Amino acid sequence: MALASPAGAQALPGGFVLLRDIDPSILQDIGYAGPNNFVGRRLAGYEAAECVVKREVGMALKRIQQGLASQKLSLKMLDCYRPERAVHDMVAWARSGRETPAERRYHPGFSKADLFRLGYIAEHSGHSTGAAVDLTLVDLKADPSAAFDPDRAYADCTASVDARAPEGSVDMGTGYDCSDPKAHTAAVSITAAQRRWRNLLLSAMGRQGFVNYSKEWWHFSLPGAGGAAYDFPITARHN
Repeated sequence: MALASPAGAQALPGGFVLLRDIDPSILQDIGYAGPNNFVGRRLAGYEAAECVVKREVGMALKRIQQGLASQKLSLKMLDCYRPERAVHDMVAWARSGRETPAERRYHPGFSKADLFRLGYIAEHSGHSTGAAVDLTLVDLKADPSAAFDPDRAYADCTASVDARAPEGSVDMGTGYDCSDPKAHTAAVSITAAQRRWRNLLLSAMGRQGFVNYSKEWWHFSLPGAGGAAYDFPITARHN
């Protein structure tokens, strides 16, 4: 059954909604809809840079955002619902055997052929159920002007925040989608300030029932909100 979103929004299947219709104040930076990601191109099914989630997930994120407002902080969504075709696209990329220096920035310690064995890529994703999200925090008092330059040779995702690709968010110790032990949520190789940011995100998400994936500080899921995996494409909002 299609669920009618608020006036002016598109209808989505299975209880999915555009997060923008639940809370437009939550920032979004959906890198899989463009070239700024570990594959280096737009992934299949990402026809628009929109965060799509189950309504229950969206309402929980709205409550988290409201709690962060007094600290002049905002959530920033990095990935939400992921079509199954995009998951298959990732799997094919990981098995291709070809690798560029730009791609290697995201897993500097090992070959992409090891991403399956080490638990960084899987053939099925909770993102496809609408119950999992990737996100970070933004300090609304900070300067957000640094932009990603596709022609620049950035340091790898474990480097200092001023050397790796800019993400316009607080310094969590690694970049997003960094397949490395330093990106494990409880990693001991990060600074005290980076630990405080991670703990703040964990606490805010945990209060609304989200559970973190231990190998990715940015990945959270809401138990009970998922169900079947979907494969509809993410398309531009129709007003």
